[in-house]
This record gives sequence, structure tokens and C-alpha cells, in this order.
Amino acid sequence: MAKLSKRMQKIAPTVDRQKFYAVDEAIALVKQNAVSKFDETIEIAINLNVDPRHADQMVRGVTTLPKGTGKTVRVAVFAKEGKAEEAKAAGADIVGAEDLIDAVSKGEINFDRCIATPDMMGLIGRVAKILGPKGMMPNPKLGTVTPNVADAVKAAKGGQVEFRVEKAGIIHARLGKASFAAEDLRANFDAFVDAIIKAKPSGAKGKYLTKIALSSTMGPGVKVDVANVNGAI
Repeated sequence: MAKLSKRMQKIAPTVDRQKFYAVDEAIALVKQNAVSKFDETIEIAINLNVDPRHADQMVRGVTTLPKGTGKTVRVAVFAKEGKAEEAKAAGADIVGAEDLIDAVSKGEINFDRCIATPDMMGLIGRVAKILGPKGMMPNPKLGTVTPNVADAVKAAKGGQVEFRVEKAGIIHARLGKASFAAEDLRANFDAFVDAIIKAKPSGAKGKYLTKIALSSTMGPGVKVDVANVNGAI
């Protein structure tokens, strides 16, 4: 067993690893144990009773956290002419067409989210093998392929998060920062879990949400009582 650091030895006793906490209690514990010198990120991990290898059990979508994520998101937009100007006016960090395709093909990916107008998708296909594995490929279902680039840019910068279940049936996401008020983290928690519940696939059988845990960047995980989560059962 790996030896715990002095910091973890100090805070580990504050969390009962066998206990399932109410949401507000879990949030309070995670905030209490986020004592690093930097503003730690608060994260959520949800175990789902799905097998994403089957198309009818894939869970993927996008939602907006009402209190934001606390992260500065750099947005790139593939667009031309008037749409390119709209994207710049909305606050996009990088805007381009063929020039942006060339930069991505060279591995120059200086952005976190990617948006495109529909007419650019033919060009973007040339870098699909680069953007796809990074989870950045624009997708109409996620609202990242759209003629309304201004709205998409504002949403991406205003707390919108994408989610996708991993092979093991787990979804990870950031809920905010340790400096957020507890009620703001709770609002983001509720919004994210609600989005996951609404995204329940047709092939999911039985209990859908099986486990939920919260943690900070450097702190221990805190189990949440799923029965305490609205709509989870």
C-alpha cells in the first residue's frame, strides 16, 4: 500500500470511507479538505449501470452549470467571413478556416473547446483523427456544429460542460472550485446529475445511477448517498 503523505494522514480521518453522505454534507467535507495553496477543482464521478460498447447504452451530452465551472475556457471556432466576425465578437479565442485546419494538423491545439459552422465540416474531416481522440470534434448533437456561433461561444465560456461515459461506465466532470460557496456547488451538482438522469439511454436496465463520489484535486473522495439524490432512484 502506498504511504500517505503527512497532509493526507491529517485529513483522511475526517472522511469515513465506508459511509455514504448526504449531498450537502459531502460538499462541506470536500471543501473542508481542499487545503492546498491553490484553488482546488471540485470534481464529480458517477458510476452508471450501462455498457457503452452498446450503442443503446451510450451516455453523452452537454449541459450548463448555473454557477459556471471556475475554469477559463479557450474556444476555437472554424468559420469564414461573417460567421468568423460573429465568433470574434462573442469572445472566441481563436477563429479560422483553412489556416486553423493547418495549425491543428501540426499539433497546434491551443484551445479547450471547438465549434464549427456546418459548411466547415468537410474541411474539419481532415483533422478528425486529431480532434476526435481528444473529445474535441464538433458535433451537431452537442451544439458545437451550428450556424449560431455567437450563442455557442457564449455557452462554452459560460459554464457549459460536455460529458461522455467511459468504457467502465463512469462519467467524470468538474463542478467548480473549492472557493465556490457550498450552495453554488450544490446548484451545479443538481444541474449535472439532472442532465445525466435525462440522458438515460433506452438500453439501460435496472438501477441507473449506482455510485456518486465527490473529491477535490488533492483531497480524498467522499461517497454520496444515491438515495439522497433527487430522481436517481
